[in-house]
Amino acid sequence: MASQKQVHWFPGHMSKALREIEEKLRMVDIVIELFDARAPLSSINEDLEKRIANKKKLVVISKIDLADPEKTKYFKAKLEERYEIVLALDLINPNSEKEIAKAVNKLGEEKHLKDKSKGMKPQPIRTMIIGIPNVGKSSLINRLASRKAAGVQNKPGYTRGEQWIKVNNDFLLLDTPGVLPMNYEDKQKSIKLALTGAIREDILPNSDLCDYLLSFLKGHYPNALKERFDLENILSLEETLRFISTRRGLLKNGEPDYEKAESLLLNEFKNGKLGRFTLD
Repeated sequence: MASQKQVHWFPGHMSKALREIEEKLRMVDIVIELFDARAPLSSINEDLEKRIANKKKLVVISKIDLADPEKTKYFKAKLEERYEIVLALDLINPNSEKEIAKAVNKLGEEKHLKDKSKGMKPQPIRTMIIGIPNVGKSSLINRLASRKAAGVQNKPGYTRGEQWIKVNNDFLLLDTPGVLPMNYEDKQKSIKLALTGAIREDILPNSDLCDYLLSFLKGHYPNALKERFDLENILSLEETLRFISTRRGLLKNGEPDYEKAESLLLNEFKNGKLGRFTLD
C-alpha cells in the first residue's frame, strides 16, 4: 500500500484562482459547489468552505452515473446534514437543468424580496460555480447555458479563467477554475481524487494508485474485474497486472507490459468501464 505521507499539489494558477474567488464573492448571491459522486466527502475542499461560509450554497453531487447508486443516496443524506440543498445529478440528463434552476430560484427568493422592497425590478441571481478539478463544472455550465459555454476535458486544470455566463434573464453564472487544498495530510484522500481525475496523474505513481484501487475493489466490489477482464478473483497487484497484460495483449518484447496495464486499468476505472463504484 502507498506510504502515508503528505501530498502537495498546488500549482500557481490555483493560488491565483483562490484570490480571485475571494475577490468576486462579494458580487455573488449563491455558490454552487460540485462534489464527485465517486468520492463526495473527499471532494470537499475545506479551504474553499472557509471562504464561502457566509454564502447561500447549493451542492450538486455530479457524475452519479459513474458511482454506486446506494452509496450516492447515503452520501446525499449525509451532506444534507451540512448544506441547505443537495442535488444528486447526472449532468448529461436534460432534467438536471430544471432541478438546478428550481433550487437556485428557491435560494434566491430572499434577494428578490429585498429588490422588490427597494422598489427595484428583481435582478438576476448571481451564482458562482466552484469545486475541485474535473468534477463536472464545465458540463454543468454547458447544460445550463444549452451551449458549449465552457470547455470540457477529462483532466484537471482545464478551466483557467473566470467568465460570466448568462443562463437566462434571471440567472447569471460565474465559472471558476478547479481548486484543490494546498496539501492533503491523508494520502488516501489524495489517491481517491487521483483515481477520479481531480489530481494530475503524474503527481502520484500509477503503481500506488493501482495498488490502492485493487485493494479497495477486492474489499468492496470483489467481482469488479470479472466482466471486463474475465478475472474471477482480484489477485495481488503484480498478478492482476500480468493477467490484464496477457488478456489485452499488452506486451513488451514478449513479456507483460506492466506500465501499460496500469494505465489501462486506471483509465477504465476513471471512465466507468469497470462499473459504478464509490471510493468514500
